Amino acid sequence: MDIQKILSALPHRYPFLLVDRVVEVVKGERIHAYKNVTFNEEFFQGHFPGKPVMPGVLQLEALAQAGALLAYEGAPFDPGQKVIYLMSFDAVKFRRPVIPGDRLDLHVRIERQKGAIWRLAGEAKVDGQPASEAQMMAMIADRKD
Repeated sequence: MDIQKILSALPHRYPFLLVDRVVEVVKGERIHAYKNVTFNEEFFQGHFPGKPVMPGVLQLEALAQAGALLAYEGAPFDPGQKVIYLMSFDAVKFRRPVIPGDRLDLHVRIERQKGAIWRLAGEAKVDGQPASEAQMMAMIADRKD
Protein backbone atom coordinates (compact mmCIF):
# COMPACT_ATOMS: atom_id res chain seq x y z
CA MET A 1 0.00 0.00 0.00
CA ASP A 2 1.63 3.21 -1.11
CA ILE A 3 1.06 6.73 0.21
CA GLN A 4 -1.80 7.44 -2.21
CA LYS A 5 -3.82 4.47 -0.94
CA ILE A 6 -2.97 5.38 2.67
CA LEU A 7 -4.25 8.93 2.06
CA SER A 8 -7.46 7.57 0.55
CA ALA A 9 -8.10 5.36 3.61
CA LEU A 10 -7.09 7.67 6.50
CA PRO A 11 -8.36 11.17 7.27
CA HIS A 12 -4.95 12.21 8.71
CA ARG A 13 -2.73 14.67 6.87
CA TYR A 14 0.68 16.25 7.45
CA PRO A 15 1.97 16.74 10.06
CA PHE A 16 -0.21 14.10 11.71
CA LEU A 17 -0.06 11.30 9.15
CA LEU A 18 2.34 8.85 10.78
CA VAL A 19 2.40 5.95 8.29
CA ASP A 20 4.56 6.23 5.19
CA ARG A 21 4.07 2.79 3.64
CA VAL A 22 2.40 -0.54 4.23
CA VAL A 23 4.74 -3.45 3.57
CA GLU A 24 2.33 -6.35 4.16
CA VAL A 25 -1.31 -6.91 5.02
CA VAL A 26 -2.79 -10.27 5.88
CA LYS A 27 -6.51 -9.43 5.85
CA GLY A 28 -8.25 -10.32 9.06
CA GLU A 29 -4.91 -10.95 10.83
CA ARG A 30 -2.04 -8.45 10.75
CA ILE A 31 -0.28 -5.52 9.11
CA HIS A 32 3.33 -4.39 8.81
CA ALA A 33 3.79 -0.71 8.00
CA TYR A 34 6.45 1.87 8.72
CA LYS A 35 7.13 5.51 9.48
CA ASN A 36 10.42 7.09 8.42
CA VAL A 37 11.46 9.36 11.27
CA THR A 38 13.34 12.41 10.02
CA PHE A 39 14.89 15.39 11.75
CA ASN A 40 12.43 17.60 9.85
CA GLU A 41 9.50 16.42 12.00
CA GLU A 42 7.93 19.44 13.72
CA PHE A 43 7.83 17.77 17.15
CA PHE A 44 11.64 17.55 17.30
CA GLN A 45 11.84 21.34 17.67
CA GLY A 46 10.59 21.05 21.23
CA HIS A 47 11.03 17.35 22.12
CA PHE A 48 13.86 17.78 23.05
CA PRO A 49 16.16 20.57 21.81
CA GLY A 50 19.66 19.13 21.49
CA LYS A 51 18.43 15.57 22.15
CA PRO A 52 15.56 14.83 19.72
CA VAL A 53 13.27 11.95 20.74
CA MET A 54 9.98 10.99 19.09
CA PRO A 55 7.21 11.38 21.68
CA GLY A 56 5.79 8.09 22.89
CA VAL A 57 2.23 9.23 22.28
CA LEU A 58 3.08 9.73 18.59
CA GLN A 59 4.50 6.21 18.43
CA LEU A 60 1.16 5.00 19.79
CA GLU A 61 -0.69 7.15 17.24
CA ALA A 62 1.39 5.58 14.46
CA LEU A 63 0.38 2.12 15.72
CA ALA A 64 -3.27 3.22 15.85
CA GLN A 65 -3.10 4.51 12.26
CA ALA A 66 -1.59 1.21 11.11
CA GLY A 67 -4.42 -0.57 12.95
CA ALA A 68 -6.96 1.62 11.14
CA LEU A 69 -5.41 0.60 7.82
CA LEU A 70 -5.65 -3.06 8.85
CA ALA A 71 -9.35 -2.59 9.64
CA TYR A 72 -9.87 -0.76 6.34
CA GLU A 73 -8.26 -3.59 4.37
CA GLY A 74 -10.11 -6.31 6.27
CA ALA A 75 -13.57 -4.73 6.34
CA PRO A 76 -13.57 -2.13 3.55
CA PHE A 77 -15.66 0.93 4.20
CA ASP A 78 -16.10 4.32 2.57
CA PRO A 79 -13.81 6.76 4.45
CA GLY A 80 -16.17 9.52 3.33
CA GLN A 81 -18.96 7.88 5.33
CA LYS A 82 -17.12 6.07 8.14
CA VAL A 83 -14.19 6.83 10.42
CA ILE A 84 -12.23 4.75 12.92
CA TYR A 85 -12.13 6.19 16.43
CA LEU A 86 -9.59 5.11 19.00
CA MET A 87 -11.26 4.00 22.24
CA SER A 88 -8.40 2.95 24.52
CA PHE A 89 -4.79 1.95 24.99
CA ASP A 90 -3.79 -0.70 27.52
CA ALA A 91 -0.53 -2.38 28.56
CA VAL A 92 1.55 0.46 27.08
CA LYS A 93 5.31 0.06 27.29
CA PHE A 94 8.14 2.18 25.93
CA ARG A 95 11.35 0.23 25.42
CA ARG A 96 13.82 2.55 23.68
CA PRO A 97 14.04 6.10 22.32
CA VAL A 98 13.12 6.70 18.68
CA ILE A 99 15.38 9.32 17.12
CA PRO A 100 15.83 11.02 13.74
CA GLY A 101 17.03 8.60 11.10
CA ASP A 102 15.14 5.64 12.57
CA ARG A 103 12.59 3.66 10.64
CA LEU A 104 9.71 2.85 12.97
CA ASP A 105 8.34 -0.54 11.90
CA LEU A 106 4.71 -0.88 12.93
CA HIS A 107 3.34 -4.37 13.55
CA VAL A 108 -0.33 -4.63 14.46
CA ARG A 109 -2.47 -7.75 14.75
CA ILE A 110 -6.12 -8.31 15.42
CA GLU A 111 -6.83 -9.92 18.77
CA ARG A 112 -10.60 -9.75 18.45
CA GLN A 113 -13.19 -8.12 16.24
CA LYS A 114 -16.90 -8.06 16.93
CA GLY A 115 -19.12 -5.87 14.79
CA ALA A 116 -17.66 -2.37 14.67
CA ILE A 117 -15.33 -2.91 17.68
CA TRP A 118 -11.73 -3.99 17.16
CA ARG A 119 -9.15 -5.10 19.76
CA LEU A 120 -5.62 -4.86 18.40
CA ALA A 121 -2.10 -5.54 19.66
CA GLY A 122 0.68 -3.37 18.32
CA GLU A 123 4.44 -3.24 18.55
CA ALA A 124 6.75 -0.59 17.08
CA LYS A 125 10.34 -1.62 16.39
CA VAL A 126 13.55 0.05 15.27
CA ASP A 127 16.16 -2.21 13.68
CA GLY A 128 14.28 -5.23 15.03
CA GLN A 129 14.42 -3.93 18.60
CA PRO A 130 11.14 -3.12 20.44
CA ALA A 131 10.53 0.61 20.85
CA SER A 132 6.93 0.63 22.10
CA GLU A 133 3.93 -1.65 22.43
CA ALA A 134 0.27 -1.44 23.37
CA GLN A 135 -3.11 -3.06 23.16
CA MET A 136 -5.73 -0.87 21.49
CA MET A 137 -9.49 -0.73 21.15
CA ALA A 138 -11.09 1.09 18.23
CA MET A 139 -14.45 1.33 16.54
CA ILE A 140 -15.72 2.06 13.06
CA ALA A 141 -18.44 4.69 13.28
CA ASP A 142 -20.47 6.96 11.06
CA ARG A 143 -18.64 10.12 10.12
CA LYS A 144 -20.46 13.23 11.32
CA ASP A 145 -19.12 16.18 9.38
